[in-house]
Amino acid sequence: MKPPMPPLYVLIMAGGRGTRFWPLSRNHRPKQFLEFMGGRTFLQRTVDRLEGLVGPEAILVATSREMADDAQAQLPGIPAGNFLVEPRGRNTAPCIAWGTVEIARRSGGEAVMAVLPADHLVTGEPLFRRTLAAATRAAAQTNALVTIGIQPTHAETAYGYLWVGGELGRWGDMPFHRVKRFVEKPDQAHARSFVDRGDYLWNAGMFCWTVDAIRDAYREYLPGTWAAMEHLAHDPHLLEDLWESFDATSVDYGVMERSRGVLTVPGRFGWSDVGSWSALPEVVPATEGGWVVARERVALGAQGNVVHAPDRLVALLGVEDLVVVDTADALLVARRDRAQDLKALIAEMERRGLKQYL
Repeated sequence: MKPPMPPLYVLIMAGGRGTRFWPLSRNHRPKQFLEFMGGRTFLQRTVDRLEGLVGPEAILVATSREMADDAQAQLPGIPAGNFLVEPRGRNTAPCIAWGTVEIARRSGGEAVMAVLPADHLVTGEPLFRRTLAAATRAAAQTNALVTIGIQPTHAETAYGYLWVGGELGRWGDMPFHRVKRFVEKPDQAHARSFVDRGDYLWNAGMFCWTVDAIRDAYREYLPGTWAAMEHLAHDPHLLEDLWESFDATSVDYGVMERSRGVLTVPGRFGWSDVGSWSALPEVVPATEGGWVVARERVALGAQGNVVHAPDRLVALLGVEDLVVVDTADALLVARRDRAQDLKALIAEMERRGLKQYL
């Protein structure tokens, strides 16, 4: 007889700034709190797609002090005590470490933990749930760190990649592979070669592991964070005092890229991190002139433009491949192929003292 599955908990990371969607996203209202498809925000959709896998009491949401009220307002079904409000942003490794301590405390130490970003787009949600359930079983039965990769559909340079080996086993009728190496965002030529080879997946930043497995990984690769976790486990009131002891790094760099025996399952559901305005065509349907969200639109000799001006008439004449975003106090006009460079523009605004627009 197979041993019973430990309970599943989900940690949703909802504390990022989302600067690549400026000026619609701001410090106080980043991308995860926005909606582009009507009705539900990215954060709400992340919780929605967990229906049938876990109940609200097993969903934890990590966010910042500035965003905590918005997060709770958008997710009234999640218990108030399940919002983990970080003292300060220190990247994903501290966030996940604190989530691990909390899940261990709530579960009595026996649990599988899934970690999901709050601001990604997923279509084909039944297949997503099957894939996550399979990853949960693989993590519980192997004690490996498991990541969900995405089968590439094109040579994307904005994503990191996973170089995978042969199939090691199947859980839930899905193949799992060893991750040979994590690969940073490539140039176009390397991205094309990755897709042509067929043994690379996009790194989607979705993880599953047991509490024990991730705690052991922190102990080996980020011992300072592990020591802080142990102190926090004994006294949750020490969070503020201990927070600066957590390594300010990503879980990818601090743990996953250093770990041996990481497993991955290819996710074949629709996925995008919608990481910039140039990716908006993956979210909204095409219109005349490109992908235009507007009260009214007229386009003549215009194509490939990404425009977000929902309260205005937008008239496009003879322009191609522009990004135009209109808000009450700021207007962005950019070439579509430069939309990934918004971080540099925001840094320049900060240098000029224009923080009121951020």
